[in-house]
Amino acid sequence: MRVSFDLDEVLFVDPATHKTELPLRFPLNRIYTERLRLGTPELVKALQKLGYEVWVYTSSYRSEEYIRRLFRHYGVHFDGIINAQRHLREVQRDHKTILPQKMPNHYRISLHVDDESVICSLGRQYGFQTYQLDAQDDEWAEKIIRRAEEIKELERRITQAQTGGRS
Repeated sequence: MRVSFDLDEVLFVDPATHKTELPLRFPLNRIYTERLRLGTPELVKALQKLGYEVWVYTSSYRSEEYIRRLFRHYGVHFDGIINAQRHLREVQRDHKTILPQKMPNHYRISLHVDDESVICSLGRQYGFQTYQLDAQDDEWAEKIIRRAEEIKELERRITQAQTGGRS
């Protein structure tokens, strides 16, 4: 099962409004100015330890390499990264109608964590599960793990029903 996270206002937050990880040391803090929401490295590692693939799905134009390197300094490895360029190339492609800026189900992502209510509401329309996260919340990691476990169990039951109990 895959879980994806938006970057801006979800994993990258403003230290004036959210608790954050310590900034990287000089000179890295000049290259990577974003601040991580407190608990991000531990959450990603905990999800991976539970058997989840953890992805980034962002509408930002930061390069995949920039994202990968920034998180590597925090000891975090993502299983996949989708940025705006990749989304446009692989999802929007030559569709005449404009698709939502994120389509997690295109990448078989079971749960997408985002701050935008528009993205979360589009999940119902386009068939993907979301968790909306924006404000400071000391229990955010536990809530996301709980939601991922609920979806995993739901997917297990659906699979079981489709196979007639053989899984």
